[in-house]
Amino acid sequence: MSVNINTVYQRVQSIANKEQRGYITPLEFNRFANQSQLDTFEQYFYDLNQFVRIGGNDTRHADMVTGIEEKIALFEVFNTSLGDYNSATDCYDLPSALHKLSTVSYIETAGIEGTFYECEYVNKKDLKLILTSNLTLPTTTRPIYVRQGSKINVYTGKTTSPYFTELLTDDLIEIDYIKQPTEVNWGYVLDANDDALYNSAASTNFELHPSEEPNLVIKILELAGIAMKSPDVYQVADKENMEDIQQQKT
Repeated sequence: MSVNINTVYQRVQSIANKEQRGYITPLEFNRFANQSQLDTFEQYFYDLNQFVRIGGNDTRHADMVTGIEEKIALFEVFNTSLGDYNSATDCYDLPSALHKLSTVSYIETAGIEGTFYECEYVNKKDLKLILTSNLTLPTTTRPIYVRQGSKINVYTGKTTSPYFTELLTDDLIEIDYIKQPTEVNWGYVLDANDDALYNSAASTNFELHPSEEPNLVIKILELAGIAMKSPDVYQVADKENMEDIQQQKT
């Protein structure tokens, strides 16, 4: 499930070239396309927060909360092992494509093999306080983790003083997360006249939900209109975008 990049490219060029308004080079299009995909993707989380507060409805196809969650679900990754503990940086490294961390789980091997315990997030400021009180110490069944940028540290319980330990064992931590969209690319080859011809083998489609195709065309045209200093292209695209937003949030 994706949006074909060549379909968007052709539509953008057709609108931009109408009445000789201008031509968008493949390099420019790819820059605008990636910015538009990231803007659309990031907007999901703001929209979800808004519609959750408003509340959904009982319909299957007109419930905005369900619709946005369906779009975000395309980027959800489950049961990803963090692999080896990185002794050089004293942490577990998170995937480079990670956008939002959903859950961290500890696989307990001393008891029933394959038993998962979800780790509770704590911030670095509270970690020392948590580890100095017997009432708040992590346990085997209630582990905790702290995140610092692109790495995490996991703490669990043990039977001897100080009754907690940082987990340093390989392949015992799994995460669920939302990944970033893959960078798109309209690949091409040059013909005898040095015109760019679409090359599907060298192209990468948008990872967004197919329903986002019109929105991507509008967003790319907005950026193109600014780059070409063509107010009419920008204004038409901006008008369409504002109408879509107003319709969705009315």
